[in-house]
Amino acid sequence: MPVKYFDKKELQPAEKNLELVLGNSYEVLRELSEYLKTNYHEPIPEWKFYSPKYGWTLKMLLKKRNLFFLSPRENAFSITFVFGDKALNAINESDLPADIKESLNNARKYAEGRGINLIIDDNSKTEILKQLIQIKIKF
Repeated sequence: MPVKYFDKKELQPAEKNLELVLGNSYEVLRELSEYLKTNYHEPIPEWKFYSPKYGWTLKMLLKKRNLFFLSPRENAFSITFVFGDKALNAINESDLPADIKESLNNARKYAEGRGINLIIDDNSKTEILKQLIQIKIKF
């Protein structure tokens, strides 16, 4: 399991520190933020501290809607999406990779929907993330 950072409540992540910790994956986060700004208005990043075990988590909102949750790791980040039934149907009909579809279809269903967590350590999944964001916003 990757080392977690930002596990002290009194030390909210700053952009400079975030860039140092995330390494190359920081560019993916920047690209996603720019993508949201360009295509869907201004995203609202909201840092939340849940506990020392989980540390700080970035909750990305569009207006008042949760898009995803991001947790910093060493040279990577984990990103979690939650999709309802309509979005899950759209994902199953999309050209997203089979492992993404399988993971979501096998995920436990909660009132909010089914979740998927991806570890991002380079830009190889950037287009997949954008596609997941598109579906999340549409449904």
